[in-house]
Amino acid sequence: MRFPDALNCRIAILITAAMMAVPVAALAENDPKNDPRVIPPPAAQKKLPEAPSKLPKVGADRARGLDFLFGALKAAPDEASAKHVEARIWAQWMQTPSDTAALLMLRAKAAMDAQKTDVALKLLDAVVKLRPDYIEGWNRRATVYYLKNDYVHSLEDIRQVLAREPRHFGALAGLGMIMQEYGDEKHALEAFRQALAVNPRLEKIPDPKNGGKENPQRHLLRKRANAKCFQSNRDSPKG
Repeated sequence: MRFPDALNCRIAILITAAMMAVPVAALAENDPKNDPRVIPPPAAQKKLPEAPSKLPKVGADRARGLDFLFGALKAAPDEASAKHVEARIWAQWMQTPSDTAALLMLRAKAAMDAQKTDVALKLLDAVVKLRPDYIEGWNRRATVYYLKNDYVHSLEDIRQVLAREPRHFGALAGLGMIMQEYGDEKHALEAFRQALAVNPRLEKIPDPKNGGKENPQRHLLRKRANAKCFQSNRDSPKG
């Protein structure tokens, strides 16, 4: 199944808007911490959607499996069913034919768990260089950059992820969270809408008015996002 060109176009526009929203000083220094307008949230509150610690085994037909799983994710009747399908999608994304890349990813995860972000970053640099076609190498590195408050490089890696997999709800949610950091609620909502269109039960959508903590009224944001999604689908010309 090919993803609609219209969605690819919307994501490209969203990424462009995101890059333009980054403060000029941050672009110059490649470090948002150097810009006095950027107030990073406490590290303990910075959390992106990520793969579960335990993942199911995946089948051989990866592309066909993902198409089926994304359909099942949208149709999931309850939270438990959605979590099961979501874990299978993460398992597909995490799979790599390179034993070396897989080992580097494990070591990077251990470094991140130990809050050794600089070590994790070096390991993920090696993953991306070794397997530039491996989506989760880019996505995991985007997460590390985000945790380091380096939103410029995080956005660049998110762009690499979405160029290869526009349905990556984790990267889309991360894009929205970066937009929230810069106070761009319009594009943050658009990114979350895209993520929720793929994964309607996606969690870890934060509330910027609640100190960056997970929004206790997340269903309201989901309702707004899904309403916009419904409106865009209704207004689309019938093929």
